[in-house]
Amino acid sequence: MVQDPGTLIFNAQVWRPRSPYRWRHLRWRRPQVPPLVYEVHPGMAQEEEKVGTWAEFTRNVLPRVRNAGYNTLQLMAVQEHPYYASFGYQVTSFFAASSRFGEPEDLKALIDAAHGMGIAVVIDLVHSHAASNEVEGLSRFDGTLYQYFHDVPRGRHPAWDSRCFDYGKPEVLHFLLSNCRFWLDEYRVDGFRFDGVTSMLYLDHGLNRPFLSYEDYFNETVDEDALGYLALANRLIHTLKPAAVTIAEDVSGMPGLAAPQAEGGIGFDYRFAMGIADTWIRLAKEVPDELWPMGHLWFELNNRRREEKTISYAESHDQALVGDQSLLFRLAGADLYWHMRVDDDHLRVDRAVALHKMIRLVTLATAGSGYLNFMGNEFGHPEWIDFPREGNGWSFRYARRQWSLVDDPSLKYGLLARFDRDMIALAVAARLFADPAARPLHVHEDDKVLAFTRAGWVFVFNFHPTRSHVHYRIPAPPGSYRLVLDSDARDYGGHGRLIPGEEHHTLAGDVLSLYLPTRTAIVLEPQGGSPGNQELRA
Repeated sequence: MVQDPGTLIFNAQVWRPRSPYRWRHLRWRRPQVPPLVYEVHPGMAQEEEKVGTWAEFTRNVLPRVRNAGYNTLQLMAVQEHPYYASFGYQVTSFFAASSRFGEPEDLKALIDAAHGMGIAVVIDLVHSHAASNEVEGLSRFDGTLYQYFHDVPRGRHPAWDSRCFDYGKPEVLHFLLSNCRFWLDEYRVDGFRFDGVTSMLYLDHGLNRPFLSYEDYFNETVDEDALGYLALANRLIHTLKPAAVTIAEDVSGMPGLAAPQAEGGIGFDYRFAMGIADTWIRLAKEVPDELWPMGHLWFELNNRRREEKTISYAESHDQALVGDQSLLFRLAGADLYWHMRVDDDHLRVDRAVALHKMIRLVTLATAGSGYLNFMGNEFGHPEWIDFPREGNGWSFRYARRQWSLVDDPSLKYGLLARFDRDMIALAVAARLFADPAARPLHVHEDDKVLAFTRAGWVFVFNFHPTRSHVHYRIPAPPGSYRLVLDSDARDYGGHGRLIPGEEHHTLAGDVLSLYLPTRTAIVLEPQGGSPGNQELRA
């Protein structure tokens, strides 16, 4: 689709390159490893105040994803959408890669380059609804409102002002299933993040529903046609490409959605643990951190069914939009603009930097089967996302990522990025997700201490804002441990109150006696045969 500069309407264009794209990595196979997802929007991934391109992303940003240690790229806004600020969620042309980012060959080159770096590429697939545009898109395509969609009022989404597919029609199933195959075949993507699954599953789109009991999941409000389509889509995708990944963006938590079809499930490989990000934003926004409830936090971080794989995140693009704030921005506010120099010991920024590292590490370490980060959040990008619109003078100032901040050695952003890189490397080296769950060792409300073990490694968090704990005793499996990650290290913008590589030995009664500085997280590696030890030391 190409936008006419006069009418601004997107018109179809037959794309006939002189020669087909020649894929360089024909034998690429997605590694069977837990997904460490780097979520990106190609248009706003560059620093210049404009719409970025596929080629610019490949050249300037993809190497950053590789160097940060993430193994899966989640591309947003791929399918053509006339309204740029919709984040790609108001689709008109389901089979067209958005032309505002460049030519189709450029997108193929991006995916090919990612494969060469060992990075899988998953795209956002919007099959939950379609844009209501009638000059462009499917709405009133044959003059009626009900060719692809339900007739009004069911055919119009009350919150999104978009059209709702009629998944009971074979023609609609053919259209959407062929769309899944098209992106697998033509662009060789490695899977899909299905957007708006909650809206598909329920006739009321799950709006204003808490989903507190099983009666909320299985009743007359379930759209069984939509459920059938999602099962068909997963079967098709995994038949065509067994190694493909499918992820459900579902806030309801419907049981069985991410369970194998052989076990009676719908067949998604993963679902997003969306409640965790909501928990962090709620705590950061409403509760002073000296009052954060450790028991409640532990429950929320681990509240999932063990039979279904989940991907956790502390924040995604949702938390970076205007109307919300990224975690670091919410913790530090406008002080980020004036006090992020490495030689500035501003108290509020110091608090924000310390908690930012702790929040991300505890979310990763307790995640079920994968972890997600939105671009720039790994180093605490200081501003929200605001696409060009009339209210801001059609400016691109806030629709970009300022990579120069993380590249500037005089600022703390690079230190946060270094911590994120090292915690990701630790999760890989420790084979953290090979152990299905973290097990609590110590949860203390007054001391604000949270400790647990996973894959034999010990994670300890002291969230207390003013109290450092000396000779603090924590139950632990017997043995010796070495300090391998310390959020208070000076390399990460901390105060350097711990000894790097210090060894600890359990005392009688199988306890560790530790010094836990305020607002500090530590990771202890078991000595003597733990999987991944040699790799991490290297």
